[in-house]
Amino acid sequence: MSTYFQPQKYPAAEFASTGATGEALPVVVVGAGPVGMGVALGLAQRGIPVTVLEAADQVSFGSRAICISRHSLEVAARLGFGPELEKIVLPWVGGRSFYRDEQVLHFEMAHGEHDVRGPMVNVSQSEIEQIMTDTLLAHPLITFHWSSSVAGILRSDEDVTLDVDTAFGARRLRARWVVAADGGRSRMRELAGIRLQGNSYQGNYVIADIHWESTLPAERMVWFDPPSNPGSTIIMHQQPRDIWRIDYQLDRSDDAELETQEDRIRDRITRHLDWLENDVPWTLEWHGFYRAHALALDDFTHDRILFAGDAAHLVPIFGVRGLNSGMEDAETLAWTLAAVVHGTADESLLQAYSAERRAAWQQNVDNAGKSTLIMSPGSHGYRTTRDAVLALATTRPEFGHLVNPRQSSATHAHLSPLTWPVAEGTTGLLPGDPMEDRRVRVVTADGSVESSLNRVRGTGFAVLGVGVDAAGARMIAAHASALAMALSPESVRAVVVPAPGAVVDAAADLTVLDDPDGVLPTALGASAGECFVIRPDGLVLCRVRDLSLLGDVHDHLKTATAPTLGVVPAHTETTATPDDLLRENVWMGLSEALDQAEESDREGFLTRLALLLGSRSGLREFEEALAAAAHVSGKVCSGTPRHSHVDA
Repeated sequence: MSTYFQPQKYPAAEFASTGATGEALPVVVVGAGPVGMGVALGLAQRGIPVTVLEAADQVSFGSRAICISRHSLEVAARLGFGPELEKIVLPWVGGRSFYRDEQVLHFEMAHGEHDVRGPMVNVSQSEIEQIMTDTLLAHPLITFHWSSSVAGILRSDEDVTLDVDTAFGARRLRARWVVAADGGRSRMRELAGIRLQGNSYQGNYVIADIHWESTLPAERMVWFDPPSNPGSTIIMHQQPRDIWRIDYQLDRSDDAELETQEDRIRDRITRHLDWLENDVPWTLEWHGFYRAHALALDDFTHDRILFAGDAAHLVPIFGVRGLNSGMEDAETLAWTLAAVVHGTADESLLQAYSAERRAAWQQNVDNAGKSTLIMSPGSHGYRTTRDAVLALATTRPEFGHLVNPRQSSATHAHLSPLTWPVAEGTTGLLPGDPMEDRRVRVVTADGSVESSLNRVRGTGFAVLGVGVDAAGARMIAAHASALAMALSPESVRAVVVPAPGAVVDAAADLTVLDDPDGVLPTALGASAGECFVIRPDGLVLCRVRDLSLLGDVHDHLKTATAPTLGVVPAHTETTATPDDLLRENVWMGLSEALDQAEESDREGFLTRLALLLGSRSGLREFEEALAAAAHVSGKVCSGTPRHSHVDA
């Protein structure tokens, strides 16, 4: 029997309009996807009443986004729905890619003994939304209106008026701030008269969920040009309760309308499962259609309308950055908007949100764009080199890294106007970097107990000192208390790792970590006496050695500025080796050159290139390269699946 998730429907509820003379609502959130609900939870957590408008009468149906990163699970924990979510997820750590029937890549995402959570889990977006909805409906500061779509907007300097179509007729709501989180086809974006800018990629994908009691491992599996569907690319992911997500690419000549009919989808999936020698019955539960986009608004803030998630930006599906980047948007927008609503910061803080999250979109596009050029190459040059890379990778494993999906990881905010500079040459965890959750031990009256950095630092700001003595610990606690008063009702916690031999007593305003071996300072790359200020969204705001500088934190936050002395933190996006980077540059450079070459001269171009490069290498190396290229170009696919690659 299928265990596919069926969302609950919600009745529409009558509500009254808010007139021009009445008090405006503090915040209205348009859109009850994960991003909109994340913003609502973050605001309500900070004591701000929120009204949520959703055009549908239920959460979304179908898996949609399924891969949830470690960082998004941390966000979920801070927003209050993490424990329920983590009960139902399916963890995974890596995956395999195949060219026809040959394995060309086996990757594992980073994970270690001190990590609280694994690098990635799978669960359908609809189930995430249901858990979030249950959390919202139970919160006394959140008012939820289903079947309520925005039909018009009217903006002033002080508020935004929304005309809302409901099951009971037209209503009007006036709000001081409106968060537009209504998805990729955002009605709020349309009404505001703004458009996404960027690129759309060639390549159409059908996505489908099937119920299939398979014994294949829970990992990302990709087949390029499989014998079951020649010329296509097929992606498979397991979800909880024997649901499998299958994505496959359509040929440019395929009729998308025809290929999205259920009989054609069943035929494609049947051919692939038969090739895998499947004898287990399966059912088609849901299907959709996808095309890759890399689009964003130039500015995520438009007067008193603030855009987040897919309403603000779209990223290609590859590397699973859509929902994960949206959750980052939600948490950052929640604490910055709350500070403005409470009057502890200027509206310039919202411009900082916009600058940060647009820069984060660019980070995601830079990584996802490379994955898209492999998964769905949109030009002759990239198609030619992609196929060559795959063929080479069957016998030359060093080329396999080019097929790596570059899975989503937390973005940084190094160029944010909020991020403090550091002294030149500073290494380790830098301002603007995310501080991921780690296992720690906390000193209590009954001895040390296991906890995590996320639980210790709470949902607000934290001031973390490492290698400090008793006097330094007291100074950190005092600065944290002063910052808490200035940012009220935002919480601020003080946490310290004592220096070796130092005696630091835990107190109500100070958490002391038991770390005699200096594991945490080493992981942070910090020396004795340094202090980190961590933002509510987990990013490091500043890293200072002079503890008196902590007294300046609120002034800089209030005006969305950072000190000017020092250097912008350096950041390396990749752990790739120099040889890996060289191959990546060669792949992309050759692809671009092929696209620029005259069609009638492509063979001549490649011959001249080979002669030039061959003349710079030894005869033996050149002959080996010729033999390797001839070997893979002459390979013939056997058409027989090699299960040893996927059953391991």
